[in-house]
Amino acid sequence: MASAVQYLPGKEPHSREKRLIFKNVDRVGYDPSIDCYLNDGGYEQLKVALKMEKSAIINEVKAAGLRGRGGAGFPTGVKWGFIPPTNTKPVYLICNADESEPGTFKDRYILHQDPHQLIEGMTIACFATGAKLAYIYIREEFPHAAKIVEKAIAEARAKGFLGSNILGSGFDCEIYVHRGAGAYICGEETGLIESLEGKRPYPRIKPPYFPAALGLYMCPTIVNNVESLCHVKHIIQMSGAEYAKLGTPNNTGTRILCVSGDVQKPGYYEVEVGKVTMGEVINDLCGGLKPGRTLKAIIPGGSSAKVLRADEKFKLKDGRELTIMDIPMDFDTMAACGSMAGSGGVIIMDDTRSMSWVINNLNNFYAHESCGQCTPCREGSLWMKKLSDRIVAGTASPDDVDTLESVANQIEGKTICAFGEACSWPTQSFIKKFGDELKAGCKPELTGKIVSEEGLVAAASLAVN
Repeated sequence: MASAVQYLPGKEPHSREKRLIFKNVDRVGYDPSIDCYLNDGGYEQLKVALKMEKSAIINEVKAAGLRGRGGAGFPTGVKWGFIPPTNTKPVYLICNADESEPGTFKDRYILHQDPHQLIEGMTIACFATGAKLAYIYIREEFPHAAKIVEKAIAEARAKGFLGSNILGSGFDCEIYVHRGAGAYICGEETGLIESLEGKRPYPRIKPPYFPAALGLYMCPTIVNNVESLCHVKHIIQMSGAEYAKLGTPNNTGTRILCVSGDVQKPGYYEVEVGKVTMGEVINDLCGGLKPGRTLKAIIPGGSSAKVLRADEKFKLKDGRELTIMDIPMDFDTMAACGSMAGSGGVIIMDDTRSMSWVINNLNNFYAHESCGQCTPCREGSLWMKKLSDRIVAGTASPDDVDTLESVANQIEGKTICAFGEACSWPTQSFIKKFGDELKAGCKPELTGKIVSEEGLVAAASLAVN
């Protein structure tokens, strides 16, 4: 990082950070205008990329080992290579800025403070994949971000970085902002595409509707996250080989962790992937837990990631045995420990947290956000919400916890998109890790009894019939 870069008081990077994407976030004297971006070397990598072969750009992204920063961690360059070589249809690029995962707040900072970094990364990606039209799908709860990005697009077009014959290269490219309606399901790429087409955002079945083959308007479409597309600019600047030296093998580059919950310094931290452990995130980057408290649990990758207990130990296939504090913050180790790095939303919970309250909070969210297309998810998410309502209210029997787990099991793997897993995994993991606590708040004397007015009405109707 250049020594001339200064940050606002209290926003200075931690010594363990490596800022690429967030270099300009909360920076003294920096604003989202194109003039500021150009003065800092902006759009120079687009000039370089336009002189490269398209396949060479894709190969650089593959060599960099960049994995998607939106949740699944799929290799970005590999995804770009899925466009059929015999394709004759238009190709589209969509930037997924529908940052809906609870606990995640990194993309918003990029959109608000450094939109031209995203536009440059998107334009390079469009050139590499042959897309001449791109959309930035922004969630409705980001109205200010939409205005900032629309202004940045107009500035880029006026300077010749978008539009016809960009920089005299013969390449044409347009980018438009599309504002969503505030639906979590639009973070799923095929649901997003349906919404972009003006339809209800029901996710599509894969196969056959893999976006790279049958995406927007049944044409090849690449969908990438905001942070992922920003990395493209830095890969061109550094080269794929140099970028791959950041982070750890198969977990290269940097990623932004969004830390919330019971720590003294919650916030965003951009670190090399796998170069910091969970314990270092909590105790070093975030200044430790709040005074007098002990760690109880962590959700490491946004609300849909499975929870980890503070006292767990994880034995990996390579022979390593880790405590929760030893887990490197990378995709593969987190998966090996039974959860996922996901969207980078790290939620810390100390010993003051009621696990029945936490799972009820999550179940209320997922019941509200189900698109309703698949019966197991539509019915099951609401059923889980009602059961956890009962548990947190202290009006449940121990059997209700078992029923809750059974409902979650009936959802997982039985839906068109991954929302089924997103809503069932938290419940499954909380019951597995904290089932005794959940049952401790239940009343054994209620076993087998109808405890809700809704159930009484249903029972009365059955008796009459």
